[in-house]
Parts: sequence; C-alpha cells; structure tokens
Amino acid sequence: MPDDATQIRALITDWAAAVHRGDLEGVMADHTEDLVMYDVPPPHAGIHGLAAYRATWPPFFDWQAQGACFDIDSLDITAGTDVAYAHALLRCGTPEEFAAYPSLRLRLTFGLRKEKGRWLVAHEHHSFPHD
Repeated sequence: MPDDATQIRALITDWAAAVHRGDLEGVMADHTEDLVMYDVPPPHAGIHGLAAYRATWPPFFDWQAQGACFDIDSLDITAGTDVAYAHALLRCGTPEEFAAYPSLRLRLTFGLRKEKGRWLVAHEHHSFPHD
C-alpha cells in the first residue's frame, strides 16, 4: 500500500490530467460533498458543494480547448493521519499569455481529509499573482 503522500500525489496528478483532458467526471472524482473552492473567476465568496463545483468546469474546458495548457510544475504535500494539504504551481495559460508572461503560474492549494481510508479533496484554492 502506497504511503499517504504518494496516494495524495496520485490523486492530484490524476485530477490535473483529467482537467487537461476536459474530463468532467475525472475532475469530480475524489472530492467531498461539502467541498469549498476559491477560484480565480467569481464568485469571490467561493464555491460550496459538488454541484456548484461541477458548474465551474465547462467554461474552463471551453477556454482550454482554444489551446491553453494545464500542467503541474511543482507539487508539495504534507500529510497527517487524517488531514493533509498540498500546494502546487501549474502552467495554466495560452501560448500568447506565456509569450507575454513566461513565468506565469497558477497557484493551487488543496486541503484533504481521509474518509473511510480514502483521501478526498475538501478545499481547493486557485489564484494568480497580481503584479
């Protein structure tokens, strides 16, 4: 059985691969029912629950289909026995955006909890730095 950090790394890299493919069911997997997400676009008070989370992805997939990438650059994980957090930097943008801002990275933070022996994402925070 892989250790907790290895399990979480696989969960997050599988999630990012699903985002990259535009696979909504893959994106939804491994999230809690009471998920909270703070995202780049509004609402700035956050998204609460799986139905609201699901609704955020089709517009992103439409944008991504225009040639944008979604690739993990770095991923760090700290895991306890039943809670964990992870933070990552991703290349998330169009070729034009990277031509103008080569170091542009999406910042992601994940809060996870273990339920019935399985790691699930309970919190996501997505942001871009403001210059």
